[in-house]
Amino acid sequence: MVQKLLWMLLLLSTVAIAAEESNATRAYTNLPLKEALRLANRHNIEIDIAEFDRQIARLGVKVARGYNFGKVDASVMGLRSNDAGNVFGFKLQSREATFLDFGFDQFLGAFGQAMMNPDGNMGDFNTFAQNFGNPQAQQQLLETVPDKLNNPDPRNHFDVKVRYTIPLYTGFKLSRYKQIAEDMAKMARLDKQKVEAQKSFEVRKTYYDISLLDKFEHDLSTIKSNIEHLRDATLEFKKEGYAKKTDLMEVESKLSNVDRMLFEARANRELSYDFLSFLLDHKVKSIKHVSLDTFDCKIPLANVLKRNRDIKKAEMGLDIQSKMVDVSKAAFQPEVGAFAEYGSSDNTFLGNFQEHDRYTVGVQAKMNLFSGGSDYYKLQQEKLKRLKVKRQVELAKKGITLKYKKITTEIANADKQVESLKKELALAQQIYENYQERYKEGLASINDVVIKQSEQIEKLLKLLKTQNIRNQKILEVYRLAY
Repeated sequence: MVQKLLWMLLLLSTVAIAAEESNATRAYTNLPLKEALRLANRHNIEIDIAEFDRQIARLGVKVARGYNFGKVDASVMGLRSNDAGNVFGFKLQSREATFLDFGFDQFLGAFGQAMMNPDGNMGDFNTFAQNFGNPQAQQQLLETVPDKLNNPDPRNHFDVKVRYTIPLYTGFKLSRYKQIAEDMAKMARLDKQKVEAQKSFEVRKTYYDISLLDKFEHDLSTIKSNIEHLRDATLEFKKEGYAKKTDLMEVESKLSNVDRMLFEARANRELSYDFLSFLLDHKVKSIKHVSLDTFDCKIPLANVLKRNRDIKKAEMGLDIQSKMVDVSKAAFQPEVGAFAEYGSSDNTFLGNFQEHDRYTVGVQAKMNLFSGGSDYYKLQQEKLKRLKVKRQVELAKKGITLKYKKITTEIANADKQVESLKKELALAQQIYENYQERYKEGLASINDVVIKQSEQIEKLLKLLKTQNIRNQKILEVYRLAY
């Protein structure tokens, strides 16, 4: 029974691993743009990195907030020493010091001798006063060397203590640091949103590139088919003596040129799919095409200035710099803190803890009175930085405004060019077809037909290039606003 259960668990784990690997290596086909944008937000590596930065910044807020609650330190120390000062200090801290540690046994011996009568019997206080009044006897008594105090036995010392310190007033420095950390977390969120907007821009642009390349390939294939028909007609004319070998070579040369452009278009499309797969961190084989003509942008400048993340970051930087000025002002304020300590010491670890315990509480206030003027100049530095950032905010707004006007002007120009080029392409195609028919009737040379074919291809390339520029500029406006 146990063996069967183990086999079942092994089978389930294998299936789960296989399913996970299948999801990781899944290739998407006919992928819609909306789904691609969702996948990019979930799986793009750069967005993941930006999310880590955002989480790090959020933890920074908790770090800054934690400073307001102070800190608790616990320490355990084990020592062994025969140093006279250390041993006496150990005993005193453990509340175990006795007069014997001072060498009072030797002192009392000398004191007893001073109490003796000349006949060797114990005298009274008058005898002690008479003997101790002798300067020689006093000197001898005071010069007694306490052996236990100067040459103590080695002693172990274990000290355990807990100390709690908390800032009571820092000139609002800690509160400003917490606010700055919160602003940095918001800025990290803006950075992530900016990366998301950039990836969205790249995904959309790749979709339009692929759709444009597919349309280009379709149009080129149609042109290639027309040239192949022209080649077949030229071969028939050559057989009948109405066309020369050079006519056929011109048509084949043009056909080879179209094949080269088709190869480049397919290679670029494959590269675009690789880039899209990189953005989504998943293999993409095909996409659902997007419309190249209906895409438009009607975002007013006021919305761009309100939503633009670079402007928001610049404004947030100004707010942070204002708080840094307050931090510099804290150097001219007193700092007040409190602490409490509790511990115990003994010659054995945690021995008689309650009998030897101790506590200390206190409050400390300090204030810098003179620092050579460095605090004053630091404050002036922060004020100048604030003025600098304020001008940077103005620069960001004016720069975005100028960029918006430049892009919208380019979009308007591209719209006019696309409209004109579509008419020119339709005309070039009509002219080419007319010359093709005239060639079949012997009224035009093959060179004329090839020239008109080249003009048609040139107009097509120019139209697709202009459409690509137009769509890219529209995406840039979206990137400015979102």
